[in-house]
Amino acid sequence: MSETIKFDQDRLTRVTSILVSQSRPADENSPYYELARKYGIKVDFRPFIQVDGISFKEFRKQKVNILDHTAIIFTSRNAIDHFFRICHEGRIEVPADMKYFCISEQTANYLQKYIVIRKRKIFSGTKTAVELIELIRKHKNEKFLYPCSDVRKNDIPEFADTEDLHFTEATMYQTVSSDLSDLEDVYYDIIAFFSPSGIKSLFENFPDFKQNKTRIAAFGPTTAKAVGDAGLFLDIQAPLPNAPSMTGALELYIRKANNLQ
Repeated sequence: MSETIKFDQDRLTRVTSILVSQSRPADENSPYYELARKYGIKVDFRPFIQVDGISFKEFRKQKVNILDHTAIIFTSRNAIDHFFRICHEGRIEVPADMKYFCISEQTANYLQKYIVIRKRKIFSGTKTAVELIELIRKHKNEKFLYPCSDVRKNDIPEFADTEDLHFTEATMYQTVSSDLSDLEDVYYDIIAFFSPSGIKSLFENFPDFKQNKTRIAAFGPTTAKAVGDAGLFLDIQAPLPNAPSMTGALELYIRKANNLQ
């Protein structure tokens, strides 16, 4: 499939450094490391956001009774960690017949950190909310609890409202901006973002940030919109038709900017 997005020629200057606004990958075979080796560029990693759990005392203010529910919806490992943390702090014993609906098989497998998964009723999709929603639709008589962050996507709550499900949303953790003050005088050719929260963190840390020649890469439409809403120029939008990952889109840009094709 041919590339359909044209890069701005006036900003297409040589790339020697990239800041990825996520944690450093543990896998030494990460495509980010391959990108650095292949093109001789510096790739640094720094999470722009972090997850903090709310206390059980704060959770109680939401007046959510976990044991009133027959099924839990998990869309991330963070949700699993903080759900079971809240249960532990509140001395809540989750019944063995509780059902678990997970967004992916990887998320479902993570449950074994807390429960013996072969003895439980676990349903999982393959990474998309659409598939998870279809699983929920097939079990719509359950009483669903949705542990989530204070910043979350609307798709599952909106579906629950449309289908008139017995559905309770419970905030169990918060997405907050990391302290990036040590980056104040550090320059990168490209900064890669993966969520609107990352853009928010940039301006909370550096209210006077000027983009100038720094290229901005964004993964997903909501992140791309946040870039524009913040008055920044979006240079690289991922995924591209022939580059389904951030690293793929970055490589396309680097090849053009560094005159490698």
